[in-house]
Amino acid sequence: MAQTLDIQIIEQLRDVPDLTPVTRDYYEDWNIRIFNREHFACKNYLSPNRRDFYKILFITKGIGVFTVGVNTYYIEDPTILFIHPNEIISWKNLSDHSGGYYCLFKKRYIEQFPSLKSIIERYPLFNNAAKSVVRLDKDTTQVIDELFAKMHQEAINGGDYYEDSLQAYIQLMVVETMKATNFPKPDAINEEMRHVYHFFQLLEEEAANINYSQPLRIKTVKEFASELALHPNHLNALLKKHTGQNVSTHIRSRILDESKTLLVQTDWPLQDIGFAIGFADQPNFTQFFKKNTGVTPNEFRKEHKSSK
Repeated sequence: MAQTLDIQIIEQLRDVPDLTPVTRDYYEDWNIRIFNREHFACKNYLSPNRRDFYKILFITKGIGVFTVGVNTYYIEDPTILFIHPNEIISWKNLSDHSGGYYCLFKKRYIEQFPSLKSIIERYPLFNNAAKSVVRLDKDTTQVIDELFAKMHQEAINGGDYYEDSLQAYIQLMVVETMKATNFPKPDAINEEMRHVYHFFQLLEEEAANINYSQPLRIKTVKEFASELALHPNHLNALLKKHTGQNVSTHIRSRILDESKTLLVQTDWPLQDIGFAIGFADQPNFTQFFKKNTGVTPNEFRKEHKSSK
């Protein structure tokens, strides 16, 4: 499809409801999962914070708009997308039918297979947002479809060595995609969504650097709006319009995400965790956590660690 027509279609998106549900992926105990999009289609979502898994999305049927960072792509032809855990992404469905597959695999899964890690680091698909979206010709589409079908069957069959098989298929998929190297130019994102994405980028930058010697630096609507050179009311209105939640709710949710991660993945005392996410003392942190989750930080830590 010509670039001019793509832009016309993107302009028509104003007829689609603006609301994009926000999803925050959290820790689950698996290494790799394969899904058939005919049965598990990608619904509208915006994923604003870093995840602990990589994603390969292979689209053979269906129409949608994919955004990675501030680059937007209208997708209706066979396309494969390679999504790094740290990228802010969104998907807006524009059709009722879907085809293809998607694969999720954890960072720890890559560490188990040096050859897979080497392939991922060698090629730009996961590491360069401008080259994470690849349009596929008919022959490459067939090759990728066959690889995914075999992966899906391997995952269903299970067994002692299915994870070894799956990582080999991923390597083949990366190489076959690199042979295609048809990287479409992104369409321009509108100004409102640019502000929304910049907010999430700033929020993620703040959360990604949290530790007990460098606590959360900015944590109020006014502080975020100042960093983005926007009026707080305007920033609130944009977030409410496009995600259904205001700035304070997103900040609170992100702080909770980081709290849960620190409770599960570290042995830090509650005082240190509370300080890292911006609370002067442990009682205030405990009160905040219980009010928003229904359990105390200690109860959450014990329950989650005992279930692993």
